Amino acid sequence: MEIRPEIPSDEKAIAELITAAFLEAEHSGGNEARIVDALRKSGSLSVSFVATENGKIVGHVAFSPVTIDDRGDGWFGLGPVAVVPDRQGEGVGSALIEAGLAELRAAGSKGCVVLGEPAYYSRFGFAADPYLWLAGVPPEYFQALKFEEQPCGGEVKYHAAFGMA
Repeated sequence: MEIRPEIPSDEKAIAELITAAFLEAEHSGGNEARIVDALRKSGSLSVSFVATENGKIVGHVAFSPVTIDDRGDGWFGLGPVAVVPDRQGEGVGSALIEAGLAELRAAGSKGCVVLGEPAYYSRFGFAADPYLWLAGVPPEYFQALKFEEQPCGGEVKYHAAFGMA
């Protein structure tokens, strides 16, 4: 398996992959592919990696800037992450997430947040942070990973593409 940045010719395959991956997901809004496309079109798809095998895309991960108390402070949001259904649970998503987090660290980012299953994302170092919150979300499902130990707190907002205020 190879992990690499997306290229323009990947866009259709990424959209199809995301749609298939979230088709039966419990908390899916069915708009994940449109979110990635909107982030891309607005220039806010900061990190977009694909996992390929034998020339076929089998996974994708996206990271985009978030604001904290309406300030862009070098923080990013992870998601969506998608893996073709017949490869889920085999480590493809984990490898993509690790690669994306490494890219953010190398770029000097301050941290990353994720909205998702605590048991899954804690393996990457994410944890609930009482000083960072996402409106309307139970705190245990909104987690942060700080890349530097500086005080940071406030309401986190994702890009408008997510449909979150």
